[in-house]
Amino acid sequence: MTWVAAVARLRARREAGVLVTVAAVRGHAPRKAGAKLVVGPSGTWGSIGGGNIEAVAIDRARELIGRHDAEPELMEFKLNDKVTNRHGVQCCGGAVTVLLEPLPVVPAVAVFGVGHVGLELARILARHHLDLHLVDSRPDMLTDERLAVLADAVAQVHVHHTPLLPEEVLEELAPGTHVLIMTHDHAEDAALADAALRTPGLGSIGLIGSAAKWTRFRHRLATEGGHDAATIDRIKTPIGLAEITGKEPATIAVSVAADLLRAFEQDGR
Repeated sequence: MTWVAAVARLRARREAGVLVTVAAVRGHAPRKAGAKLVVGPSGTWGSIGGGNIEAVAIDRARELIGRHDAEPELMEFKLNDKVTNRHGVQCCGGAVTVLLEPLPVVPAVAVFGVGHVGLELARILARHHLDLHLVDSRPDMLTDERLAVLADAVAQVHVHHTPLLPEEVLEELAPGTHVLIMTHDHAEDAALADAALRTPGLGSIGLIGSAAKWTRFRHRLATEGGHDAATIDRIKTPIGLAEITGKEPATIAVSVAADLLRAFEQDGR
């Protein structure tokens, strides 16, 4: 497996990892600059030369995996018999600099309802490294022509057309996925809000709408849904930054995206 495929595999599995690269070589060394090794939680792909260099790099990579504050770092190795190594002697005679780059699990967001606001929000979120799920019960909201504005997305975009029960998508989402409910139908929103509260492991849950809408929903979630107050309080409404009060779809989308990005940063602390 190539290192590119290995990185893609970790991304698809939503597993953290570290990309290890031979950044510089002076004198003789097992591999040339540019050699790569991908380290995952339980496996490795590629090689930077074996021996002590690789073993130490893997040890350090595993320490970095899962750390929210992990930053890229350099490691220096001298390859001679006078150096005391943790994993044996390498005496090629040269020196090697290795770069370790953490590959964190990217955030995940599910937007239920790809209407005017949902599409504007998708356009913004698609410019970030994340997994973006777009869910709608209306096929005309998810046509190739309409979603062509996402053709250059940095995000991995997953489109779900769910004509009957969009809440079933909730069960497919990765743990920690942030959910935004903004469909065209208040009944659909209510069903999604109830289902989201019953789905373990989700990240934040946001609901678009007015104070009057939330009053009705809150009462229904308590009386018909049987949710207690603390559970219902998991739903944030209104969504977005309170200080941004514009009502245009693009303005709402910017506000919601900014609030989400702040949540991502808090999750990473």
